[in-house]
Amino acid sequence: MQKLTLIPLISGIALLAGCSDRIKDTHPQQLVSKRQAIFKQFTKTLEPMGLVARERQDYVKATFVANAQALQELSTQPWVYFSADGNYPPTRAKPDVWDKPAEFKLAQDNYLAAVNKLADVAGSADMPAIRASVEAVQKSCKSCHDQFRNDSAKAKQGD
Repeated sequence: MQKLTLIPLISGIALLAGCSDRIKDTHPQQLVSKRQAIFKQFTKTLEPMGLVARERQDYVKATFVANAQALQELSTQPWVYFSADGNYPPTRAKPDVWDKPAEFKLAQDNYLAAVNKLADVAGSADMPAIRASVEAVQKSCKSCHDQFRNDSAKAKQGD
């Protein structure tokens, strides 16, 4: 009896998954998917530090330092996937990424500098410095997104 109930359920889930309007990354190298995965890790790593900076979570030195170091390690990884052949759907990157490479590189450098500063102060327990560094990283992310990412309602995934 349980098998008869599970079959329609599994079939329904499979059909709904097929009806998704989410664009799949079909590029052989999956450049968009690779950079999106790294950006998702950025978020997962930065969010707990943001909670500490906003005093919604306690500062635990070892955890905060580990997150800052993980973010620092991740911070250099996605940029290689913005190569010339990385501009295809489902990207949300604006053409400016490729049309204005010097500006995009400057945004990367600003982000890297902010992340490095955060890593430098992470273990200090100096909450004003930590808060300022977390905010600088977040502002750097937003600035880059404002300039180089489409945030249209049609886009379902994000670079």
